[in-house]
Amino acid sequence: MLDLLILSLHYFICFLISIAIWRGPKDVDLHSSSTGGAETVPDGLVFIGKEEDIKKSQRITAKIDGREIVVFYHEGKFHALDSRCYHKTCYLFFFFFLQDIDGQACIVCPWHKFKITLETGEGLYEGINPLEPSPTPKWQSKGVKQRIHRITIDNGNVYVSPPDLSVSFDSDYFAEKYKKGGESAIGK
Repeated sequence: MLDLLILSLHYFICFLISIAIWRGPKDVDLHSSSTGGAETVPDGLVFIGKEEDIKKSQRITAKIDGREIVVFYHEGKFHALDSRCYHKTCYLFFFFFLQDIDGQACIVCPWHKFKITLETGEGLYEGINPLEPSPTPKWQSKGVKQRIHRITIDNGNVYVSPPDLSVSFDSDYFAEKYKKGGESAIGK
């Protein structure tokens, strides 16, 4: 009976999370121009917001060419990455956790607890080498999974470089799916 109650509670919480993700944040288009894209300056950089405003809120989302990104301010540094987790479509802006793992600032996906470094976009996992005499868990890299975006700060303004799509990352799949058709196109 207790198992049924716990399972029901789990599904209810998942339902609430999916509603929150479906609705999305209110500030996604906060810095969009009348053409529906973010403001681009002559050198190709995209204006995201004022440095002080982002420092106060600790994070903000924006769209660059229809692609949602999230910008975090954490421990004195700005980080920008695709807003959808590389594993599934989980929206990293909501219900995220920041954690220090082996000296690296990481965002932890709220659904499956995937760990992503803010600096490089690497996916991390804790594994053991069974060939060691007494194997101990160590943090290891899955490789770069999440697209990160270069940030430039100029005169108190925060800019992001448009993504270089000549190199592919796992998060590109969900960024493109969401850009083309929203949550309904993803087929969870």
